[in-house]
Amino acid sequence: MATMHDVARRARVSVSTVSYVLTGTRPISEATRTRVLEAMAELGYQPNAMARGLASRRSRIVGLLMPMDERGLGATETAFVTGAAAAASAAGYHLVLSPVGAADPDVVRRLATQGMFDGVVLMEVQVDDGRVAALQEAGLPLVLIGRTGDTTGLSYVDIDFEQTVHEAVDHLVGLGHRRIVYVNHSASAIAAGYGPAVRTRDAFVAAMARHRLEPVMIASEDSAAGGRAALSAAVAQVPDLTAVLAMNESAIFGILGELAVRGRAVPGDVSVVSMVTSPQVAELVHPALTALTSPGAALGRIAMEALLRQLEGAAGQNHQQLLPCVLEIRGSTGPAAPPVGGAGGGAEPAGADPPDR
Repeated sequence: MATMHDVARRARVSVSTVSYVLTGTRPISEATRTRVLEAMAELGYQPNAMARGLASRRSRIVGLLMPMDERGLGATETAFVTGAAAAASAAGYHLVLSPVGAADPDVVRRLATQGMFDGVVLMEVQVDDGRVAALQEAGLPLVLIGRTGDTTGLSYVDIDFEQTVHEAVDHLVGLGHRRIVYVNHSASAIAAGYGPAVRTRDAFVAAMARHRLEPVMIASEDSAAGGRAALSAAVAQVPDLTAVLAMNESAIFGILGELAVRGRAVPGDVSVVSMVTSPQVAELVHPALTALTSPGAALGRIAMEALLRQLEGAAGQNHQQLLPCVLEIRGSTGPAAPPVGGAGGGAEPAGADPPDR
């Protein structure tokens, strides 16, 4: 494999001159530049990515910024990453995953000023996210997977959480369920303004109100233990619950485990719907989970393509797009069990408003 020294000897110049041709850091005569480029072609020399980046003043590296903890990435989160990575690779860019959360705007500022990234995709977005302002101030091209409260001037792609929740509730109500509990992400995530948790909370209240049903939401830590605790809290609050709607992939196994411990069959006694999840997770249990399947790979791909259009100087408005989840009915949902002893505590009378979708 040819080296820079080989190119220098073939072109009869110094190694530093070859470097200057690659990086553009010093002016080189056109004749010398041509001789160096011809030597590179004759020898089949391929400059490394960093040298090519210096020559163009671009690294051809894009960042995917998202918080991470000891749990790592789940199957649904991995789909976002693989979709973005495939789109970056197809365009000749390298994707670097950087574990930066919304509480780390100073870290974001340092990353932005180091010049490593040509642009970034931001994940796990909060309604008020300090990382966005830090990146905008640094002038770094930016696309969100998620949305802030004010999206003026921003490019984003996100799940249509409102439609997702309405479809989930409509599915359960259509099966006769009236005592439905929603298991969300943690109380701290909601308080911090984590977009999906806040939007689904509000959408659940609205969806239940359409059917004149009482909305009951339980916050859960993102773990199996959190799911068990959440199901226990749900049963304590709504003893006659017949359905659980969850958007917490890490907690769903604890929810199912606690139902089994309590002798409540799925779906005979309690139906379970998992929102914004992957088919791989939905099919890990028996019966397989009815789910609103996440368009994770598509979201990652679309976000990266929108970022690359910015980097290539494509004119146009900001890219703003919502993608729906897809309802996939499996074995975890079925008709509501008849209430014990008649109407039962708190069940809605027949005649509740039908879905208007």
